[in-house]
This record gives sequence, structure tokens and C-alpha cells, in this order.
Amino acid sequence: MPEQDKNQHPQRSDAMKKGVNRAAHRSLLYALGLTEEELDRPFIAVVNSFNELVPGHVHLRELTEQVKIGIRMAGGVPFEFPSIAVCDGLAMNHEGMRYSLISRDTIADSCEIMLSAHVLDGVVFIPSCDKVVPGMLMAAARMNLPSIFVSGGPMLPGKTKTGRVGLMNVFEGVGAYAAGKMDMEELTQLEMACCPTCGSCSGMYTANTMNCLTEAMGMGLPGNGTVPAVMSERRRLARKTGSRILALVEQGLTARQIMTEASIKNALRVDMALGGSTNSVLHMLAISREAGYPLSLPEIEQLSATTPQLCKLNPAGDYFISDLDEVGGIGAVMAELSKAGILQLDIPTVSGSLRDRLLRFGGADGQVIHPFARPYSPDGGLAVLFGNLAPEGCVVKKGAVLPEMMRHDGPARVFDSEEAACTAIFGHEIKPGDVLVIRFEGPQGGPGMREMLSPTSALAGMGLDNSVALLTDGRFSGASRGASIGHICPEATRGGLIAKVHEGDHIIIDIPARSLQLDVPQTELDQRQPAALSERPIKGVLARYQKQVGPASSGAAVENYPF
Repeated sequence: MPEQDKNQHPQRSDAMKKGVNRAAHRSLLYALGLTEEELDRPFIAVVNSFNELVPGHVHLRELTEQVKIGIRMAGGVPFEFPSIAVCDGLAMNHEGMRYSLISRDTIADSCEIMLSAHVLDGVVFIPSCDKVVPGMLMAAARMNLPSIFVSGGPMLPGKTKTGRVGLMNVFEGVGAYAAGKMDMEELTQLEMACCPTCGSCSGMYTANTMNCLTEAMGMGLPGNGTVPAVMSERRRLARKTGSRILALVEQGLTARQIMTEASIKNALRVDMALGGSTNSVLHMLAISREAGYPLSLPEIEQLSATTPQLCKLNPAGDYFISDLDEVGGIGAVMAELSKAGILQLDIPTVSGSLRDRLLRFGGADGQVIHPFARPYSPDGGLAVLFGNLAPEGCVVKKGAVLPEMMRHDGPARVFDSEEAACTAIFGHEIKPGDVLVIRFEGPQGGPGMREMLSPTSALAGMGLDNSVALLTDGRFSGASRGASIGHICPEATRGGLIAKVHEGDHIIIDIPARSLQLDVPQTELDQRQPAALSERPIKGVLARYQKQVGPASSGAAVENYPF
């Protein structure tokens, strides 16, 4: 029976493997094939989100093996367990999308269960796609163990005769086909070309945004957000990550010591510089609450107002994540931001202080990353708007809005579901100048707060992104572009004014002024009855989520905390 070495650093896992009273526990560990020597080593959880449905996760078995090699090299014992993962692209524009955001909280809960039931010493999280990254970050903050992340990495962009393409181009191709701007042969060629490798989709969509912010927050090694999935450097990064967790265990450096207010704000400044996905706002609100710091939308807007946009990556521009990686990745972006003194540098990461980490990076290259003195925009790529339609806030990917749509007003075209809006779009019922309003798609009303990539990309493919805006209490894919304003809060089912919008009402959007207004006299609004949510038969997890979910303004998380 192994005895506690008096000179050995105490381990959390000792509660499961040391002492006479743990003889039965050791017997079960021996059943796994462990040796007596291994029982004296740190036990490390390895959370693998592999499955055969998600292109961003299909290669994670190989990366997980590299992580486990690194753990063993550094003297630890790895214990792998799985996590679910949803592919938002495959779930898009049907009932499956109601489950995507819900999966984030389910992932956090399942990690909590496994890490609490089995008292391990540290954990390596291996996510890749949209809701898995924030779900695991929520779990890391909640559990507060020594923790480190390594993502699956981005896929490479595809290539066609006209240039490089990403998944967004296929969704927009559907709209172009509906408008007669593309034939079926061209659309088929596009769909065959857009996703040429495994990995998270190649643009600055939600998955890559969140993996970049994980690195910016200090929870992953340099390169975590940008090294492509198919590169050998990604395998080396996984192995280094496995080794590094043992140093964190030895130091006793836990997740919440890294995921502080300072690091969360740094990550959000990087988000603004990159022009990341609007979903990142939703996720960072939820993550910050798990970390004990309840971030607010006004705080995020203040960070946006004081952070320049340095990058325009697909879907906002022609560069892809692989291009960002070639010029230094997130380290280079942060090095450039640090020149202006707007980052907090004397804070820990999983590999030393942030100040020391950034010494190896030179900053902007002048093309993929613009210098601080010559940004794309003096403020951030994401904006939070307020007004009578969104008194608690809403979010737009400002960096992907055409200049002519920064200010827009027009008649409301009102739809009570995404499906109804798509029918109108593909039926050519939407005209230049319109403002589409899609309601009852919020966290509670949906339920599930579905993404709206199909309507936004259809509008872009039809050439209407320069004349039509879209508002919703649901949310948008990171691949969306245009005047697409989501997360309107309060949502329709929580008494939001969006439930009182009538067909033809005048709506005024002013993104530079951060304003969203329904231009209807208050006396008339007081007389209106809100629209009612039509019956949507739900059961199981959807029904539970509908009863428990919080508002988008606090992250649309299942409410556990009194923030």
C-alpha cells in the first residue's frame, strides 16, 4: 500500500488514494492498470471533446494523445474523459440550433460533475468549437483547479477560382443562388471547396474568437488561438500543454488566479481589436460570473470605446486566422495593444507573466494587424447599443458593417420566428431600406437563442446587406456580417419592447451613437398589447432551460448565482 512521502508536496488526489481507508479506492485504480509508482504521481484530468460529427473536433483524439504524452513526460498520470460538442454549422436554421447554447452550460455542468466526483490535481481542457470553449472556461473558473487549455486549432481556408473562401461564403452562396446570381454548378463547387481540412471554421467566427480569447486571458499557451489544426506545431503545442499542467499543479496556480478582472478585460480588448464574434460578449458575460466578477454590458462598451480595431478577418475582411498566425497571432496583437498602455501586463498566465510572454512578439505587421496609430477604426470591432428597443443592451459586429449601414432607418418587417423571416427573404418579399425584426428567439422565448446565419447570409448573398438591417432577441453566428443587431434585451417574452413592434413602424439605428430606437410615440406604445408567443411544444432539456435561463445581458446562462 503506498504511503504518503513526508517530503512530497501534498496532492488533492491524496483524498482518493492515500491512507488505510482508501484501500478500496486504490483497488479500483489498480483495475485501470495503474502501478504503485503512479499512485504517488499527480493525477491529471484530460477533457477530450472529440466526436465524429464536428469538423473542429474530429482530430482531437490525436491531440489528446499528445497531451497525455506531455503529462507522462512531466511525471503525471493522465485520466481522459469526454465532453459533448455541437457543430453550429450543422445545427443551423432548424430545431437543432435551439440546443447549441444550452450545450455550453451542459458542458460546464458535466465537467464539474467529473472533476468533483474524482478528486484530481489538475485539468487539461481540449475544446475547439463554439460552445465548448466557453463551457469549459466556465467549468475551469467554477472548479478553480490548476487548469490549462489547448484547442483543436482553425481549419485552413478553401480556394476557388475567385480566391480564398470560408464557410460564410457557402451560406451567402445560397442567397446568391436564390437571387439568380449563382448557378447550381458554382454553388456545388463552392460547397466542395470551403472546408478543406479539419479544425474550427477558418474565419474570425465564434470558435476561433473564443480560442483566441482563451489565449489572451492567459489560459492557453501562445499559439492556442491561431496555429492551424493540420500543422505539426499544433501537435507540439498539445504536448507542451500536457507538460505545463504539472508545473501549474506544483505552483498551486489555479484558474481563478489567472481568470481575474484584469485578464478578462485584457481578453475583451483583444476581442475589440480583432473584431470577434458577437457571441463572445454573451460568453464572456457568463464566464466572468463563474470567475466571481460579474461583467456588465456598459463595461464592455467602455472597453470598445477605448480599444482600436486592428484586424479585419473573414467575414469582415479577406484575411483568415491562418494569416494572423503567420504574423505572430494573438501575441502580436497584444504586443501592439500594449504599446498604447491599455493592457494590464503584470498578471499571471499559464506560462509566466503576461509582460514576459509578450517580449517575444514584435507587434503589428502593417497588413493583417494594423498598427495602433493607424487602426481600421479608433474604437472596437464590437459595439453595444442601447435605446428604447434595447434598454438593457444589444450587440452588433460593427467591424463587419458596411459604412452606408452605420446609420439606417426604415420600416419594420416583423416576424415571430427565424423560419418566417427566411421564407420572406427567399420569397423576395424584403426590399431595400427594410428593417427585419425577428422576435421570440431569445434565450427564454426560443428557447435556446438560436443563431441567425441563414437570414443574414441570404441577405448578403442577394446583395441586400448594404440596404437592409436585421434585429433580433436571438443571436448571430460569428460568420454573420452586415447591420445584424442581436441579443436585444429584454427579449420579447420578458416584456421587451420588441414584442410591441408593428409592421411598418419606423426604426432608427445609429451605430456610431450606440443607439437603437423604435420611433413610435410613448402614448401609442402604452396602448399596445405585446405580441404573444405562439405555442411551441418543448420537453426535456429545452423545458428545463426555458424555466432557468437568465437574460442575454448577463450571459444567457442557467442562473445559479445572485449576480
